[in-house]
Amino acid sequence: MGQPFPLLLVLLAACGSDAPAPTRLEYYLTADPPSLDPALSTDVQSGEMVALLYDNLVQFDVDARLQPGLATGWEVDSTGRRYTFHLRTGATFHDGAPIGAAEVRASMLRALAPDSRGGRQWPLLPLEGARAYAAGDAKTVKGIAVPDDTTIVFTLEEPLNIFPKFLAMPVAAVAPAPLPPGFRERPVGSGPWRFVSWSHDDALVFARNEEHWAGPPSEDTLRVRIIPEELTRGAEYEAGLLSVLEIPFGETRRWEQNVPDELQRRPALRDVFIALNTRRGPLGDVRVRRALNHAVDVETILKTVMAGRGVRAAGAIPPGIIGYDSTRAPFAWDTAAARRLLREAGYEKGFAVQLWRGKRSEQARIAQAVQQDLAAVGVRVEIVERDAPSVRATVRNGEADLYLGDWYADYPDPENFTYPLFHSGNHGTGGNYAFLSDSVLDAMIARARATPDEAEKERLSRESDARIHRLAPWIFLWFPADVWAAQSEVEGWRIPAVFTGQRWTGVRRSQ
Repeated sequence: MGQPFPLLLVLLAACGSDAPAPTRLEYYLTADPPSLDPALSTDVQSGEMVALLYDNLVQFDVDARLQPGLATGWEVDSTGRRYTFHLRTGATFHDGAPIGAAEVRASMLRALAPDSRGGRQWPLLPLEGARAYAAGDAKTVKGIAVPDDTTIVFTLEEPLNIFPKFLAMPVAAVAPAPLPPGFRERPVGSGPWRFVSWSHDDALVFARNEEHWAGPPSEDTLRVRIIPEELTRGAEYEAGLLSVLEIPFGETRRWEQNVPDELQRRPALRDVFIALNTRRGPLGDVRVRRALNHAVDVETILKTVMAGRGVRAAGAIPPGIIGYDSTRAPFAWDTAAARRLLREAGYEKGFAVQLWRGKRSEQARIAQAVQQDLAAVGVRVEIVERDAPSVRATVRNGEADLYLGDWYADYPDPENFTYPLFHSGNHGTGGNYAFLSDSVLDAMIARARATPDEAEKERLSRESDARIHRLAPWIFLWFPADVWAAQSEVEGWRIPAVFTGQRWTGVRRSQ
């Protein structure tokens, strides 16, 4: 009977303590992230988690403005090829190891290593010697130099005006190299949130990093739940179990009526499209691709499925980005024109294709509407529904005919909607899901990337986008508008312009 007494004292002391109770924010993902390793981050889910766990040399704020991160400043020389970054002192990984220029270099070399090809390496490939290193043909990357512990110098193969924005992307987040034991399941970063646990397909838990160079987050814990089901997410939010919720397009009217004061709106830097695999059968003919664009009644789908939350797309560059052309007309819904183009291409009797999509409810409705519209011109569509990882693998391997997808801005620049999506060097994993190869377009994109003249960049980007529209590698759908709800007690949360821009550091609960 003597053992409980000390325990009783502990319990009484805890009850009488003035220490505040731990506070927790609740977020969610619609699928388990494939990886928490920056070198292997290729999707929005993993990219959002990388932004919590790690720091970059530079990073985007919620409005997609480039801000200092592990670097306090940078400059570029007159050639446009040499960038010098100056690192802050005192930054450490979560295990206490210091971060200097050598650690940044080692992290980037790991991301570029041949065994990291499953990741999205292209933001680092402009570095001099990076392609040879990534291919296993060189022992190091000539374009990364470390003159001292607080300076890192990048030399590019050719001028690239947006290179600093590339360094804010997940693949450029700084991770320990070599990786500590168990890193894949228990990652170590330097970001505002420390890793606590990862129950696959259930939840990730993060604790605030008290030692972060920018100061700790406002709340103690951030739990990120994995909730694929749309109805479940809505019910959890209404029960107060989620801090924020992206409003499904089909539910927009109900939420506007019920909780208008909790809603936020923001035009999204995002494309919604159907990629047409130009390597597969009839889809290699531009006349067929244009016919499919004419066959789909996009305006009706936008109104009925998406509650009008978007702007018709006549290209890939969205509003709010230089190079967007509001005067360019979208493909008109014209079934007669669609049939004529199919007849000219030798497909008067149509053909059969598969349309791959994920499990989101609005994707089901979009796919069904597209299936019906294409059937009207003789194109028989089999809809294939799979989970997100299966769809990604199939599309990136070039095994899907049509792919209903969306593209989130990694950084606010027209290049992000041209180079990864349509340059012939980015087939598959790089983002070119249509497997488009067009040497004229490649050259146009390259010139827009290189020029230091902003007006020239805008002109070249607009012309590139016009050519993309003419080549019709997608069925161009719309640029959506985001609507989110935030609980009334949640303060400081805003819809980010790019998916890595919300790090939850200034978000707090008022109760």
